Formats: sequence, C-alpha cells, structure tokens
Amino acid sequence: MAYVDAGVPANLTNDRGDSLVMLAAYHGHADAVRALLERGADADRINDRGQTPLAGAAFKGDTEVVKALLRGGADPDAGAPSAVDTARMFARTELLELFGAN
Repeated sequence: MAYVDAGVPANLTNDRGDSLVMLAAYHGHADAVRALLERGADADRINDRGQTPLAGAAFKGDTEVVKALLRGGADPDAGAPSAVDTARMFARTELLELFGAN
C-alpha cells in the first residue's frame, strides 16, 4: 500500500481495465482488498469485460475476499455476469447466502 499512500490512485487500472482491487480480489489477497477499499478504491469498478471484483472473487470461491468486498460496499448484482450469476453458475451456495440470493 506504500505506492497508494504515496499518491498512486487507488482506482488505477491496467490495459484491460482491471483495477488494483480486481487484481487483489482475483488473486485472493483479502488484506490488500481491505486496504485499497479503506483508501477509497471503488469496490464495484467494472473492467473492460464487464466484470467486477466481487464476481472475480465469486468465480474463485474466495469467501474471505467476498466478505471484504461486501463490507466495502460491493454490489452482488453489478457487472455481467454479476457475482450472483457467477455464484449460481459454479454452485457456490455459501456465497449466494452471503449475497442474500436464492
């Protein structure tokens, strides 16, 4: 987080529109997700493929990252496919419960 604390934008993206939160979420770094969100990163920033960090975490089945994103205000219905849709696709019932979806 030293770079973000030194002025790198918390919502910085790569050439595919993946934000720092997306990359941290997809790779299972819950502490980094929390730290970025605390520094103003957008929990729902959609990449060039229409995906959100929460959908990426749902795809990976990472409950800790999902909880961090939800606490940070992530919307389970944002993006395409949404995190809810992704959890349904992969039968991740524990995540559907966290999202309040059936």
